Amino acid sequence: MTAYRLAQPQPPPEPAAGISHTRFEAGTATGTRSSAGQILAWRDRVGHVIDLDLTKEQVARPFAAAIDRYLVEDMVFTDCRCDGVNLNRTVARISTDAMRHYVFQVFIGGNAGLVEGRRRNPTPRHGGILLTDLGQPARMVRDPSHALSFFVPRPLMDAIFPDAESAHGSIVETNTPMTMLAVEHVTVLAGELPHMTPEQAAPALREAIHLLVAAFRQAARLEGDARSATRNAMLARARRLIDHSAHQPDISPTGLLAAMNISRPSLYRLFEHEGGVHAYIRKRKLRAAASELVRFPNLPVIEIAYGLGFSSASDFTRAFRRAYGMSPSDLRIEAASPRREALMRAALKVQGQDYERWLRRHLTSHERSANDSAYRGP
Repeated sequence: MTAYRLAQPQPPPEPAAGISHTRFEAGTATGTRSSAGQILAWRDRVGHVIDLDLTKEQVARPFAAAIDRYLVEDMVFTDCRCDGVNLNRTVARISTDAMRHYVFQVFIGGNAGLVEGRRRNPTPRHGGILLTDLGQPARMVRDPSHALSFFVPRPLMDAIFPDAESAHGSIVETNTPMTMLAVEHVTVLAGELPHMTPEQAAPALREAIHLLVAAFRQAARLEGDARSATRNAMLARARRLIDHSAHQPDISPTGLLAAMNISRPSLYRLFEHEGGVHAYIRKRKLRAAASELVRFPNLPVIEIAYGLGFSSASDFTRAFRRAYGMSPSDLRIEAASPRREALMRAALKVQGQDYERWLRRHLTSHERSANDSAYRGP
């Protein structure tokens, strides 16, 4: 990990009345480097979204970070400076919380670092734009950085960027006119947001998200045209059909063809970015399995496997391990760990009542029922 440290951040001006804003600092209050253990306070602060992988050496080292968070309608914007950290969002974590937003992180200091789970990712020399899907596992190893993050609700992102799910974990360099314009725009927005009313902030954030999508798609060579608009609508429909039927054992490409009235080659082309329609169906079935393993801890694994259409327990276990790096039984153990529950309770406790109200207001009814543990008070 590199030796340079981030400059001490300056607190922003007080936000305009009505914008929900919180600021949290670890190891920065006195203007000198913190004592040991400050990273544990930071773990609690970010632990409602992602876990920190910590060693004893990291806990013992000085650490500093600061974050400003703004809750605007169903979106979240954060301005975060942080020393180097190892971040991890596992399938156990996903199965026990309610966050399913997409996240654009725009690095205006440092870079995204290493993001595991995607091949051919560059590590930008400086800056970069990272897209992650909170519904999928991710592990990141990051040096000190300064990032502006946009938490984008799934319905909004799916409407303007249908390929976002398959772009999870991708990084683009800020080396094109469009990406440089996007970074400049969101940097200015970060300075103006504290002065905005909620009525001004919501369209400003949505405008920035649209610009980031355009820049990201261009840099990742995922640009669309009039013909791709039809493709995107068809892909969205196919995904909805798969997601609504993921718990049924007999879901197949043949059934999709009948429901959508399209040719087999057309269906297969829709899912090229996902590795094929069979791969996407299996991916959604495994995600459904992870949810059921946690929600029904006493249900035998073999019953879950057969109920989702897997031919055997061994086939299911192998597929599950390839997808998530752990066995179904290991997932249950990790998800039910008293330590994990204690960390989650501590993380939710420090978020404050504004966040709890935001979380309840903007989750769908499906997310509420599937992730009821996220609402239990500390």
